Amino acid sequence: MPDVPTKTCAACGRTITWRKRWERDWDEVRWCSAACRRRGVSPTDVALERALLDLLGRRAGGATVCPSEAARAVGGEDEAAWRPLMEPARAAARRLVARGEVEVLQRGRVVDPSTARGPVRVRRAR
Repeated sequence: MPDVPTKTCAACGRTITWRKRWERDWDEVRWCSAACRRRGVSPTDVALERALLDLLGRRAGGATVCPSEAARAVGGEDEAAWRPLMEPARAAARRLVARGEVEVLQRGRVVDPSTARGPVRVRRAR
């Protein structure tokens, strides 16, 4: 299969792969789905990105943080408040990966955040 162009969704940070139907509009494609286009990037999403970077800034070089730490920093310690922020926190990490600011790890190895399932950790990009 030839190299297919990709982009990163502006909302969820997942990889968007070129499709024939987007041939004329590829330069304008920003969202992976209608849901992401409707949702966009909220102030909470921006706060989660900032929280991840702040948490990493307070740690030693090479140290990692869990996206749940950013969710707790933004939503508070009450589980009912931070638990719904887990997927947005992972999306924030994916957007930061796309910008080259952080890496997502599983079991100590860098992974593609678009396909990672299960627990992940985030560290500053090397």
